[in-house]
Amino acid sequence: MGQTMHKKAICISIKAVQYSLYMAIILCLLGMQFAQAKGTIVPAGNRNAAQPPIAYGAIKRTQATNSTFEKKYQKIYALLKRDKKLMGKIKKAASTYGIHPIHIIGALVGEHTYNVDAIDRLQTYYVKAASYLGQDLSFKYKGEKVSKFVKRPEFAKCKQYKSNYDLWECREAIWNSKFRGKVVGGKAYPNNRFGRIFFQPLYAGQTFGLGQLNPLTALKVTDIVSRKSGYSKLTEKRASEVYKTIMHPDSTLHYMAAIIRHSIDVYNQTAGFDISQNPGITATLYNLGHVRHRARQLKAKNQASGTSVYPQENYYGWLINHKLDHLMQLL
Repeated sequence: MGQTMHKKAICISIKAVQYSLYMAIILCLLGMQFAQAKGTIVPAGNRNAAQPPIAYGAIKRTQATNSTFEKKYQKIYALLKRDKKLMGKIKKAASTYGIHPIHIIGALVGEHTYNVDAIDRLQTYYVKAASYLGQDLSFKYKGEKVSKFVKRPEFAKCKQYKSNYDLWECREAIWNSKFRGKVVGGKAYPNNRFGRIFFQPLYAGQTFGLGQLNPLTALKVTDIVSRKSGYSKLTEKRASEVYKTIMHPDSTLHYMAAIIRHSIDVYNQTAGFDISQNPGITATLYNLGHVRHRARQLKAKNQASGTSVYPQENYYGWLINHKLDHLMQLL
């Protein structure tokens, strides 16, 4: 009995050493992958000792299902651990966009811990994705399609932008300044987000699929995905294809990777920070969106104060950094 216990102890000890070595190698490779980045490296880990306040919406949604954040975390973790094919697809998507797969895992875990419950079987997502192609959907508000709406003179200056991200960010800014909560040409427009008004013919305000994407976010990075992965570019004129793409696990992983890659690039170029080694920060940005605006705000704040304050994780990103050792075991 004692000899058996001793052997088990040795085995556990060896596994612990192996895991520590594995973590060190992964972090080393992660650093090498972005060795050419010019920004100040944001080190791994949380800047806040305690988790920042959790959004009320996340608390309310979890209470409504008689669940807890820990139960939801364990559910998505179990799905990722069980589905080896899914993990293979995550790694492939991450490699395509030059990011570490822990960033995609972090975004998935954050979404399904705080926003929705993970579906037990991935096949359910495939079935739902196929169902959207048979629906006659369009992005519009009170009969006016968004493709026509953005041709108004107010949006003319947005034509200068080459990337989808800058184009749609410009259009969002024009919506906020010229139309949101205002009466234009005798027509009243709601005081609400551009994406919620024009891009949610199904379940206004919600996100969809494994990556919990919304249609407007997908349109912002579709040119990146097309260039990197070869998927056909999405357009606001074909809403059903947008929904199918964000619901289908294979394609949604590439969109997730593109969003994360874009966040890393923007923070490097705009704010002067390399966030590639901090999955809690990339998860925070995945959750909050409007990356360029946030990067500019951080840069302006640091310039005004003469300091170099690192990007801060929110409650969503804090969990990912806090659980990093556990999440790395999935790889």
